[in-house]
Amino acid sequence: MSTKRILHVILILSILIVNIGCDQISKRIVRNKISPYETIQLLSNHVIITHVENSGAFLSLGNSLPKSAKNILLSLLPLTAVALGFIYILSRPAISNSILAGLCFVVGGGMGNIFDRVMYGSVTDFLHINFGFFQTGIFNMADVSIMAGVFIILIQSFYKRKFTQSD
Repeated sequence: MSTKRILHVILILSILIVNIGCDQISKRIVRNKISPYETIQLLSNHVIITHVENSGAFLSLGNSLPKSAKNILLSLLPLTAVALGFIYILSRPAISNSILAGLCFVVGGGMGNIFDRVMYGSVTDFLHINFGFFQTGIFNMADVSIMAGVFIILIQSFYKRKFTQSD
């Protein structure tokens, strides 16, 4: 294996470890220090920390599904998608650094949430943002990682398409 390839793999693993680590450390702090449904208001009540265990998917979708369907839809399918994403980023050495980073963020966030679901039976969510005109559901750092990764990929794709079309 060439030095360039080794550095590429180290970069991928580093981004994944940082993403999963930030997610799991923040969730562990919330699980250990904040009671379920306890609310801590920050920044003039615009950022709210609330400990919620989400046994569904995004915004609790699928929460009421039968256990077997929930296991397939919320654990097996995401695990398959994350594994395929991981294989893709390892097997594509010619991918641009920004797309690589975006994919690593998506895969790392997915791994963080899948880890919770497998280990605890639910995903720990705890952040809520409320600026009146802009308000979120309750989410976690893995969700932030996934959204940041998607944003990076979309921006890179937009700029690549824009510059390709203008040539």
